[in-house]
Amino acid sequence: MLEDRTTASPTAPTVPSATPATHATPAPTAATAPGSETPWPTAYPSGYAVVDVETTGLSRDDRIISAAVYRLDARGEVEDHWYTLVNPQRDPGPVWIHGLTSDKLADAPLFADIAEEFATRLADRVLVAHNAVFDWSMIAREYARAERTAPVRQRLCTIALSKELGLPLPNHKLESLAAHFGVVQRQAHHALDDARVLAEAFRPSLRAAASDGVRLPLLECRPLTEWSDGGARIGRQGGPATGSSTSSFSAYSSYQSGSWRPSRKRPACPFPNPGRWEDGKPLKQGMRVAFSGDTSVDRELLEDRAFEAGLHIATSVSRLTSLLVTNDPDSGTSKTTKARAYGTPVIDEAAFGQLLQDVAPAETPAGTPGER
Repeated sequence: MLEDRTTASPTAPTVPSATPATHATPAPTAATAPGSETPWPTAYPSGYAVVDVETTGLSRDDRIISAAVYRLDARGEVEDHWYTLVNPQRDPGPVWIHGLTSDKLADAPLFADIAEEFATRLADRVLVAHNAVFDWSMIAREYARAERTAPVRQRLCTIALSKELGLPLPNHKLESLAAHFGVVQRQAHHALDDARVLAEAFRPSLRAAASDGVRLPLLECRPLTEWSDGGARIGRQGGPATGSSTSSFSAYSSYQSGSWRPSRKRPACPFPNPGRWEDGKPLKQGMRVAFSGDTSVDRELLEDRAFEAGLHIATSVSRLTSLLVTNDPDSGTSKTTKARAYGTPVIDEAAFGQLLQDVAPAETPAGTPGER
């Protein structure tokens, strides 16, 4: 079991309350990894950052309130670990889950204050997390708010890895993965202990993958290059603004950080679906566009722009979908899988951004019956 030197008790980690300072502890030097006589896959990463964050909630506007990182070498041995509280400057959310009250977070550093140290822990490593898309999304948004870029280029989800290994788990909860490898959880939903548990479970998973020649399920991470906490501009009748989408881009200059954001349930697209997009032709108002995977512009901001241009934002892919936008067309997500099955056109974010600059008007006037 990994030694956790920031833990005051052998049974449960202590949640810092009076001292909000960050903590970093070097781990003892690991002995030669068992099975090291087996050649290690040269394509495997040279280091990992096992991460867990606790947050005020699950939405795009929620904030990180604590973070922990275990840095591992190429074979999964611990190099050191680090933990910090973070003042979210708002209500801490479900205290009954994470135990972090407003009083405990009052003197904690802001994310901007720990961003550099956090980045040092993440740099040049693959981010490893349980349900990694969530942890990565929260981290990327915090860095974007701080007008910085998270130094992460790839992530690995331990849920995906357990599926690749065919582990006989009753479900994909962290406690089930921990129990499979005999790892004892001391305090669930405490970032430091969850990161420790995951690091302990990841090491044998990594070795099993190396032994069996399993390709690691690595996914690209695209740091956010644009972010807004403001609300989207909506047309006078509650629908999207029509006309050239170039004008809709300028609308985002009116965003104000922290301003009230309306419900994300958008009004129905007023234009009929003209069918699938064809390569070499412009997008047309009413087309159904779906998004999958990471985007360099915040997903909801990108969807807002498409909506304002008169496009229908589809939450799934069907035979009626006009176009799928993804930066990872070879991923095995349900949307990319369905797009391949239905023959739905697929383009990346950059190409979509170019198409958004000149969206053709709908052939049928708004309000005319047509396929939606």
